[in-house]
Amino acid sequence: QVQLVESGGGLVQSGGSLRLACAASGFTFRYYLTRWYRQAPGKERELVAAITSGGDTTNYADSVKGRFTISRDNAKNTVYLQMNSLKPSDTALYYCNAFRTTTGVDSWGQGTQVTVSS
Repeated sequence: QVQLVESGGGLVQSGGSLRLACAASGFTFRYYLTRWYRQAPGKERELVAAITSGGDTTNYADSVKGRFTISRDNAKNTVYLQMNSLKPSDTALYYCNAFRTTTGVDSWGQGTQVTVSS
């Protein structure tokens, strides 16, 4: 059974840091592109960061460049999102996504809430 479970969300003051983790199971994680998305109330889901299956290439939304870092540990089937210098505008439900480009298989976690107070 394919499963992605996010953790690490919470309430933090502006300027603080959080580290999100997404643990994968039920599929060959190292073959999958993985991404973090977020969705704030009343807004569309947006792509925050992405990392290729081997971890050699990363991409970020302009709004988080220089503050967020995506990484992965294929031995642990886990992808991370280190978030520094958090702003109230980063408040959202953060989702983990795994996508296999060769098959189109696309899996999502349930999300973890990040709330940044001013």
